[in-house]
Amino acid sequence: MTAVVTPAGVWTQLVGQDHAVEVLSAAAHAAARIVAGEPAPPGAMTHAWLLTGPPGSGRSVAARAFAAALQCITGTGCGQCPGCRTAMHGTHADVRLVIPEGLSISVAEMRSLVQAAARRPTTGQWQVVIIEDADRLTEGASNALLKAVEEPPERTVFLLCAPSDHPEDVSVTIRSRCRLVTLRTPAAEAIARVLADRDGVDPELAEWAASVCGGHVGRARRLATDDSARKRREAVLRIPLGLTRPGDVFRCADDLIAVAEADATEESKVRDEAEKAELRNAMGGDATGRGVAGAKRAAEAAVKQLEKRQKSRATRTQRDTLDLALVDLAGFYRDVLVTISGADARYNHPDHAQDIAQAARQWTAESTLKRLEAVLACREAILWNVKPRIAVEAMLTALRHG
Repeated sequence: MTAVVTPAGVWTQLVGQDHAVEVLSAAAHAAARIVAGEPAPPGAMTHAWLLTGPPGSGRSVAARAFAAALQCITGTGCGQCPGCRTAMHGTHADVRLVIPEGLSISVAEMRSLVQAAARRPTTGQWQVVIIEDADRLTEGASNALLKAVEEPPERTVFLLCAPSDHPEDVSVTIRSRCRLVTLRTPAAEAIARVLADRDGVDPELAEWAASVCGGHVGRARRLATDDSARKRREAVLRIPLGLTRPGDVFRCADDLIAVAEADATEESKVRDEAEKAELRNAMGGDATGRGVAGAKRAAEAAVKQLEKRQKSRATRTQRDTLDLALVDLAGFYRDVLVTISGADARYNHPDHAQDIAQAARQWTAESTLKRLEAVLACREAILWNVKPRIAVEAMLTALRHG
């Protein structure tokens, strides 16, 4: 009989993922035996892992916790030693993080990473490579990664995070060489408990945030701690019943785009300026005296390259924020369909039950389904690089007419 894992140490960061904790913890114990030169259970530890699950389920958290368990000095994920702390915070010398700041991960970036991953660990037990959003790998980057996964260095572990193991997210060849760990959507009760116990959120507010976050732990925390995030959500959920006149289409489009832009600006502003100042300082661009003209020119050129990357990151952040708003809209129409059908299912937006009931009285199931399909079509159009405003206006026109 398989023992039930009680999360401890680094594993407490994972919310409602007992099965994943069990598998990864067993692998960390096997890895420790390998390092000690002892026999390990067959198949418990492997060199490539694919962590999948819906947004907010904790894919990247699971990857960092596993990396920490592999680098743990006192055990297999104590959470207190320097190996655990630096791995969890992304500063461990032998844990390399690939977090795409643009819309994709390039082949040049992946080739550089593969070369670095081939080196032996310097301070830890393993060389660990974490690729968040592995579904953003370009075809060339996937091919570069495949070569490393097919012939892995002895002490290197690749951890890929993606929404699913579908070929549209991860190539079949890479998937076939990875061990799959699937994360599920955490229960609202588990999320509320973590917000209250770990983050110090008022229990009533924690319960509300957990009930409306769609199983996304990070979003629940933000809704519970950021008043502006709560206001932006309210603005989005006013749209379905607010499309009464033709002009409302353009007003609501402006609101949706503004919400996404504001969120991207808020998230990027402080980080962008700090990055520029750090780069200029590192390259001597702010120095004075003789012989610094060349340094200043080099610094300004580097700053321009940085600004280009920051612009790409801001575009991605804006699209991610807009997608989150579209998910909220889709959840509203889904709740209306639940009401019309009389199904016994939990609402995505239980705090908007009155609006949902009003919409259910006004719309037919067919027109509601058409509206839901319009939202999903908008998400797909933006994924294919249709200009967000054009996609949003087309969607809102369809939402108004039903």
